[in-house]
Amino acid sequence: MKKTLQSTTLLAGLLLIVGCKAGPNYKRPTVSTPADFRGALAPEIAAGGTTTIADQQWTSIFGDPALQSLVKEALDNNLDLKIAAERVLEAQSQLGIARSQQYPSVSAGGSYSALQLPASFATKNSDGSKSATFFDGGGPSASAAWNLDFWGLYRRQSEAARADLLATGWAQRATRVAIVEDVAEAYFQLRSLDAQLEITNKTIGARTDSLKLVVTLQKYGAGSLADTRQAEELLHAAEANLPELRRQIALQENILSLLLGRNPGDVTRGLSVGEQPHPAQVPVGVPSELLERRPDIQQAEQRLIAANARIGVAKAQFFPNISLSSLGGAASSQLQSVLSGKSTYWYAAASLSEPVFDGGRIRSNYHLSQQQQQEMLLEYRKTILNALKDVSSSLASYREVRERRSSKAQQVESATDAVRLARIRYSGGDTSYLEVLTTDTDLYEAQLSLSQAQEVEALSIVQLYVALGGGWK
Repeated sequence: MKKTLQSTTLLAGLLLIVGCKAGPNYKRPTVSTPADFRGALAPEIAAGGTTTIADQQWTSIFGDPALQSLVKEALDNNLDLKIAAERVLEAQSQLGIARSQQYPSVSAGGSYSALQLPASFATKNSDGSKSATFFDGGGPSASAAWNLDFWGLYRRQSEAARADLLATGWAQRATRVAIVEDVAEAYFQLRSLDAQLEITNKTIGARTDSLKLVVTLQKYGAGSLADTRQAEELLHAAEANLPELRRQIALQENILSLLLGRNPGDVTRGLSVGEQPHPAQVPVGVPSELLERRPDIQQAEQRLIAANARIGVAKAQFFPNISLSSLGGAASSQLQSVLSGKSTYWYAAASLSEPVFDGGRIRSNYHLSQQQQQEMLLEYRKTILNALKDVSSSLASYREVRERRSSKAQQVESATDAVRLARIRYSGGDTSYLEVLTTDTDLYEAQLSLSQAQEVEALSIVQLYVALGGGWK
């Protein structure tokens, strides 16, 4: 009875030792987040609550069917996204390698050999005859080895590899978000350039008509050569913008083609930049949701978890390494007797090794793991602060660019009417062509500025959506 109790106590102690893991267990750091996002005070922005625009699919954020088609194509064919997917598979293999070290390794084999001596080396039989000597033999064998994970070395390595896998998965989602954002931004920039090209062509048409009028007035003595030259200057200034706009459009199409994973070429258009639909109200939720929603924050936390686990890996190096090994099989000088049961053999051994002197390598490695964990902790906190900054900046931009776009639209209306009145006054001889030139220039610049403001407004929706953690689901 006493012996049984001692054996039970020894077994329980052994299991307790095997079950422990060196190093600290991970605990999510306490992070202070504000109650509301800075800038979430405008009437069109719904602060707080449990809903957020990031809950919506990107297809509901982008109302342009052409843009939806381009985003889908990019998610299917973009090479950066494919590379990110391969990295996830690589991380899965790394986890499999790390986990395999927790288990015994077993190998099996066999051997057979034969030898026949020539007759000149033959031995005499009892009757005086000679015969050649023949030897054959061998047999199967198996071996096993197991490094006992007393201190959790291999389990901590698996924990770190698992966190690396999750971090890679979140990195893939972050890449997906970036692809959605890049395609939308490149598309809105392209549509803005298209609008500027259209405005320039219409301006050239209007200025051509104006030049014809000035030439006619000069012909009949109601105008001057100076008016004609000013009209020509105005026309050529607009024409000079055409090559640059066409160049920028071609470059923008090339950027989109790369994002779509295809050769450079034309890109399908949909709604104009001014027709892009925008939500009437933007719910933003609460800042604490970013910890679970933003892929970059999740990725940073998984890297912190991996660094924390590697402290345990480094700490386990201080303790003895205990391993078991065994070897068994069968062998005989005659192959037919291998399986007779009398030719089996086996061997078993246990070994323990303890580091005595390594020049401080283990201790320095342990300190390095602690410092790397602190670095990842700071990176995690920095990522959270950066996410809060992104949302606050996007909210500020979204609020202000809407107001700016509205003012630019009113400016275009006023400038259009000013041009109309100036041309009437000039045709009636009540003013010089300088007034027409000034108002026409102001109108052209106001129209270009409006298209750019419409582009920035469309971009602000995308940036706010991404900053809140949308786009990867």
